[in-house]
Amino acid sequence: MIKTHLITLAHCLIISFIIGCSNSSKNDVAVFSSEITEKDLGLRIKNLSSDSFQGRAPGTPGGKAASQYIANEMKAVGLMPMGPDGSYFQSVELTAQTILPDSQMNIKFDKDIVFNGNDLKNSVYWTKRLNENININASEIAFVGYGINAPEYNWNDYSGIDVKGKTVLILINDPGFATKDETLFKGNSMTYYGRWTYKYEEAAKQGAAAAIIIHETAPASYGWDVVSGSWSGEQYDLVRADKGASRSALEGWISYNKAEEILRKAGHNLKDLKINSVKKNFEAFSIPKLTLTASLKQNVETTVSRNVAGGIIGSENPEDFVLYMAHWDHLGMNLEIDGPDKIYNGAVDNATGTAAIIEIAEAFTGSTRPKRSALFLAVTAEESGLLGSAYYAEKPLVPLKNTIAGINIDAILPLGRTRDMKVIGYGASELEDLLKNIIEPKGMYIVPDDKPEAGYYYRSDHISLAKKGVPMLYADPGNEHEDFGLIFGEEFSNEYTKNRYHKPTDEYNETWDLSGIKQTSEILYELGYNLTNSTEWPNWYDGTEFKAIRSEMRPTLE
Repeated sequence: MIKTHLITLAHCLIISFIIGCSNSSKNDVAVFSSEITEKDLGLRIKNLSSDSFQGRAPGTPGGKAASQYIANEMKAVGLMPMGPDGSYFQSVELTAQTILPDSQMNIKFDKDIVFNGNDLKNSVYWTKRLNENININASEIAFVGYGINAPEYNWNDYSGIDVKGKTVLILINDPGFATKDETLFKGNSMTYYGRWTYKYEEAAKQGAAAAIIIHETAPASYGWDVVSGSWSGEQYDLVRADKGASRSALEGWISYNKAEEILRKAGHNLKDLKINSVKKNFEAFSIPKLTLTASLKQNVETTVSRNVAGGIIGSENPEDFVLYMAHWDHLGMNLEIDGPDKIYNGAVDNATGTAAIIEIAEAFTGSTRPKRSALFLAVTAEESGLLGSAYYAEKPLVPLKNTIAGINIDAILPLGRTRDMKVIGYGASELEDLLKNIIEPKGMYIVPDDKPEAGYYYRSDHISLAKKGVPMLYADPGNEHEDFGLIFGEEFSNEYTKNRYHKPTDEYNETWDLSGIKQTSEILYELGYNLTNSTEWPNWYDGTEFKAIRSEMRPTLE
């Protein structure tokens, strides 16, 4: 959509001196307010999550159309194009891989097939390698506990076993979650070692031919339907120089019940194995006669998706930027799932966040021009492994040393107004102090993530920039509803996770209470706008793993 933006001619002339000014035409559908409003948020969320964009998968016509819609909106609210070619786009080259129906994955005990892996209710599998045909012949299966090699925790599940050419079975999450022992890893809070991304990476480093994670709802923080929906069908990755050769030939998930059944036939009890896996003296082991054989045939294509970037150039320090970021992509369509609805609309995840940064941008352009600059970045392929933000972190449009701080917005629940704000990865940076200064006068308070075991700190785009040293804030509404209290909010959140997260049912509803999304957007606007009109450079707290990187980047902060 295109609308008349409220930027003044004088403002446009000033900015055009630096970066150029674009004209925009009047929208014949809607005229938005420069203030953050529920009406504007609702319309943008509704548009972004409509069936017309077919679930906003990167590299698809629907994804391309969605990114163009966002660019049009950025232009309409008065943002300057920040892409390297003078457009609103940063191209992100991706591989798109689809396992073909005639592929096979079988697990045998001795000579008998004990599991046919072509069972979407119990397994999903894929490959990161770009070969069109991949074969694994009778790869011996080994149980490696949590599949973690963490020297700082004095933990190595691969000690004493050579898994080269073998298939490794891996438990999800980490030993801290399993035991709730605060002295083990980080107790109930998931570390990066608990994430599926790490487990596949480490298995590949160890030389495993295949890596299969055993799913459980509680330690994964989502049910099997999320696994089967997210990892079946077309899968994406950044274009790698080695064409995926450094990854295991096969990666996948298997349901707990099916893994239990298979291991029982091989003479092992999965429950007992889990108990042993949290012990310091745990030793991984191969399982004689239990093997995996696979024949993978896939369609491999290279496609291009787009990060969308628009900016406001500051009047006094235009070289320094506050970053707002949200991912625009979702899971697209999946014709293999049960039911008539095959479109993953992603209304909450993350049409809400994308709509929010556009609304915040519009509030910026409707206000006095800030002293420092602001960049609004809608990234692609978050659902495929934070790929768009990872690409941006490697090829930033603004030097990272000139990025003052970043604010990530991902999946704002339509809960309504809350008395609290939830900070994912609480205790990380001085941005939390600035946030507290804004919300406490409003009678609100900050709470840590109430589900640290879910590992959300490692599951959204802020981590791509954090790992490069940029202080990042990922804050959501909390659970204490202004009128209905804490229990109401917790039940609302749990209902979404259980019934809508990464499902076709994540759709826009006209009855949504958008007041909380408005509240969050206003607070995060105030935080960023204050930063652009200050001389502050928020840093990581002492002891945070990213502070050393930031200090090397900007030694004056020490």
